[in-house]
Amino acid sequence: MRTNGDAFVEIEVEALSKSFDGRPVLRGVDLEIRRGSFIALVGPSGCGKTVLLNLILGLLVPDAGRILVAAGDTPGARLVDLAGLDGQQRSRIYGRWAVVFQKNALFSGSVRDNIGLWLREVRDLGDDAITPIARAALTAVGLPCTDSFLEISVYSLSGGMAKRLAIARALAMDPDCLFYDEPTSGLDPLTASQIQDLLLATHSGPTVGQGRRTTVMVTHDKDLLSRLRPRTVMLHEGRVFFDGPFEAFAASTSPVIRPYFELMPILHQRGADPVMTPA
Repeated sequence: MRTNGDAFVEIEVEALSKSFDGRPVLRGVDLEIRRGSFIALVGPSGCGKTVLLNLILGLLVPDAGRILVAAGDTPGARLVDLAGLDGQQRSRIYGRWAVVFQKNALFSGSVRDNIGLWLREVRDLGDDAITPIARAALTAVGLPCTDSFLEISVYSLSGGMAKRLAIARALAMDPDCLFYDEPTSGLDPLTASQIQDLLLATHSGPTVGQGRRTTVMVTHDKDLLSRLRPRTVMLHEGRVFFDGPFEAFAASTSPVIRPYFELMPILHQRGADPVMTPA
């Protein structure tokens, strides 16, 4: 297995293809994600960014190709094909990952309910164990960790607070890999800037096991890319067109990259496409 110190391959996408109603969206995507990477998936609406994310997360099934994932969390862990795993093996893999959806996907109920549900269902923890984890996660994202805040309804939260809670819920699972779909979409500039800082802090901070965290996000947010400078992967016509440092992406004069780069602020303002139109 290919390794680079402790930056071992965590996810490998091979020749991944997906069509909807006979319309190809992904046409053979290859992508390697190493532990500790900070990756932004970009590209014009309809290029397949969210489709790729959902395929990796197991929310969609590919028409062709494979998604290989590290069976363990140490260098040298073998890669296994997600499609060949049984339910228990998949749960073990996905139990090390967490996702923050564009619309946050908060559940009805309280702040405590939202943070506690996955810990209870996936980790089989009781309330006594959940409460300190919830307080630590809320503190990490800059939200109050008081009893009164834990009990308030999620419907009383501002957009920025709801986004922070969605990230806190993900962090509470102590994931090795964090996935975001348009994490700053729909936020005012000040709140978006605060969330950008939070994304970097959650990526850079160690897991409970002191390992490196991997971050993969779908975004049109040029400001986010400029500030955080992740590895940038652009999809075009169903394939990876660019894969490299943000600085090289921003400086490119490619007739494919340049027009998209200039349109990014407009696309970011619009937010994601409807569910059935892959972003």
